[in-house]
Amino acid sequence: MADAAVTMYTGGFCPYCMRARALLESKGVKWQEIDIEADAAQRAEMIARSGRRSVPQIFIGEHHVGGSEELRDLERAGQLDALLRPPSG
Repeated sequence: MADAAVTMYTGGFCPYCMRARALLESKGVKWQEIDIEADAAQRAEMIARSGRRSVPQIFIGEHHVGGSEELRDLERAGQLDALLRPPSG
């Protein structure tokens, strides 16, 4: 079963980004990390996709999860695994 593609927009020293990374690592998930401080075009893309300016902004596939708190809330509710590993079909 293939994992869903995870994209995380981050920037600078960000404790929330570190928390999100730690949770994804604990689940054995790989992700694409995009540093918005290094590239203004990537920052604009993040804002256009998420409607938010804060980091991290996390996407699982095209599903906008939100930040680290929302990622944690999905995990606590038992819903994160289903997003990370959608049923094959």
